[in-house]
Amino acid sequence: MKRAITILFLILIALSCNKPKNNTLLQGKVENEQLAVVSKIPGKIIKILVKEGDFVKKGDTLAILDIPEVDAKKSQAEGAVISAKAQYSMALKGATDNQIKQLEAKKMGLKEQYEFAQKSINRLSNMLKDSLVSQQTFDETFAKYQGAQAQYNAVLAEIDEAKKGARIEQQTMALGQQDRAYGALQEVESANKERFVIAPQDMSIETITLNLGELALPGYTLFNGYISNSTYFRFTVQESQLSGFKKGQEITINIPNSDRKINGKITIIKQLGSYGNIATAYPDYELQESLFEVKITPVNISEAKDLITKTTVTVTLSL
Repeated sequence: MKRAITILFLILIALSCNKPKNNTLLQGKVENEQLAVVSKIPGKIIKILVKEGDFVKKGDTLAILDIPEVDAKKSQAEGAVISAKAQYSMALKGATDNQIKQLEAKKMGLKEQYEFAQKSINRLSNMLKDSLVSQQTFDETFAKYQGAQAQYNAVLAEIDEAKKGARIEQQTMALGQQDRAYGALQEVESANKERFVIAPQDMSIETITLNLGELALPGYTLFNGYISNSTYFRFTVQESQLSGFKKGQEITINIPNSDRKINGKITIIKQLGSYGNIATAYPDYELQESLFEVKITPVNISEAKDLITKTTVTVTLSL
């Protein structure tokens, strides 16, 4: 009898070991990588060049903003550049022909005054020796002579500087002012480009958040969309089902709404938080089990290009 019981126990163990695996059907969702296009500077929307559902290429203009402040600053910056260029050119090349002529005329007048003062001091020197003039008269005339000489020497230096250009320090200062003006202009031109809202990648436009005439603030999302060729499948599984998924494993995805099958590869397996975004329509998970997200990328991305985001897909597992 004992032997019969032992044999029966062994038979039950063998049958349990050979128990066939159950096929489990899991539901998931078609997903695409999302993209938000924001404005960098404030401005009123004056043109929207796309509509919801459009597909756009990288670099396409989506909208145009009106930014009056940039236009005003651009005019100021352009005027500053013109002024700084002229100042640097003058410091580098010297004065103009008309300025040189004016300085030459000034030199002639001062030269005559200087020569007259020189003749006067020579005459008074001889007269002073003969005591024909007082020392005070001589001193006053000598002071005028020195003043005329200083003015004449000053205009000679001014002419020399006008012909040769300013000192190297003045040239450097003028060059710095010119570079600063160019920098301000480039800054304004960069801001001016931001009036054009550009698509950063190939994408489909999902939503447009503002209308014509509304104010777009910095950092505010103007367009939401999906990145081209970024389709993947997302499944939410419980811990006990993880044995059916291995990173790098190829798996067949069923597309119920078109009765198609697409081969995919598991690229990411990560734990979800307690309030994670669950992909399954009717979850019935055990409360004590952790939840995981499984991301499956199509092996041939072109096979998934016409799939509609958020539609249901399934996968069959043997557990």
